[in-house]
Amino acid sequence: MYLILLGAPGAGKGTQAEHLGARCGLVHVASGDLFRENIAQGTPLGQQAKTYVEQGLL
Repeated sequence: MYLILLGAPGAGKGTQAEHLGARCGLVHVASGDLFRENIAQGTPLGQQAKTYVEQGLL
């Protein structure tokens, strides 16, 4: 099962994802965390994401 939680910043997406994960045995994957990790590691994805972050688009 795949679930995508959408909402404005601070709406509680992460909190709800944690609750769903704990209750239903789901894995919580946050795209922002993945992008930040790749930016820090300097991967090709991270380099591409960094250009968007620097422009305020991501």
